[in-house]
Amino acid sequence: MERLNPRSRSDAYGRRINRDHSPLLGYIVPWLSILIAIVLPIFVMATPGPLMPPLGFLMLVAWRLLRPGLFPVWAGFPLGLVDDLFSGQPFGSGILLWSLAMLAIEIIESRFPWRSFWQDWFAAVVLVIAYLLAAFLLSGAPIGLPALIVLAPQLLLSVLAYPIIARMVAFLDRLRLMRVRTIG
Repeated sequence: MERLNPRSRSDAYGRRINRDHSPLLGYIVPWLSILIAIVLPIFVMATPGPLMPPLGFLMLVAWRLLRPGLFPVWAGFPLGLVDDLFSGQPFGSGILLWSLAMLAIEIIESRFPWRSFWQDWFAAVVLVIAYLLAAFLLSGAPIGLPALIVLAPQLLLSVLAYPIIARMVAFLDRLRLMRVRTIG
């Protein structure tokens, strides 16, 4: 009987033996994807009214709903701080709203530990609508029907963008959990 060299295995499982998750990818990918999503609307387009969905906030909500234990509850503070620096909102509004969203997701997670995609989408829609309306109120813009009409396209695009963002997060999660070969 012929012995195979363990380093030159060509069977179906040989390439997956002695592999482990990359801790660097495990920690960096979620945070970096949210930071890129925060900065991305600056480079896409300039409009006279709000049109782009809050991609960073949607990415945070999608990560938090997909992987509940990945982010600590306090993660809303530093991510909201970065959002405040790039969004043009009054300083502190992102910190407050992102932190409140993390607390709300924590409550949802403790109340409904087993959810489906539709329940997650509904929770994300409620959070995004509350976030956009609260950000509108905190911005100091005059409150009235014309301002709410201008806000409607952003609300609609945010609701429709969540499934796409959730699929992107699922792909990034698979990338994050990709196995790398360990030596030894």
